[in-house]
Amino acid sequence: MIKQWLINCNNALTRFRHVKVAPKHLLLLLPHCMQWNGCKENVKEDVQHCKKCGRCRIAQMRDLTEKYGIRCVLASGGRRAVAEVRRPEVAAVIAVACEKELLGGIFATLPKPVLAVANQRPCGDCCNTCVDPLEVEQAIQCLIDHPTKKTD
Repeated sequence: MIKQWLINCNNALTRFRHVKVAPKHLLLLLPHCMQWNGCKENVKEDVQHCKKCGRCRIAQMRDLTEKYGIRCVLASGGRRAVAEVRRPEVAAVIAVACEKELLGGIFATLPKPVLAVANQRPCGDCCNTCVDPLEVEQAIQCLIDHPTKKTD
């Protein structure tokens, strides 16, 4: 309960700061456990390898990254996640994970602005987790300069 309250406070403060970044400077950080555990594709290296079978939400996250022109990383652990967030080209982050990982990541990457989205765990912790794509898209729109569809 306290973890979710702290995450909500972080999100409120991030929104209050009115952070706006160019899409190329926004990172969507996803946990590796979002990938369906029976998948043969190696999307941990690049979500573009997703074959869009529909068994997990990776395809929907990939669609959002393409729609808005943002970068997406599937992190296989907290250390990699923090390293990705600390890259100099990353100005803001949308992080999807369980409350424990989100809270640790927020503190580990201060002062970078992070909007945290808690994942859903229908199969238990770290197995076939999912997230509401609409909640992620709203977070994207909150942080990017021009929340309209990419038109390259």
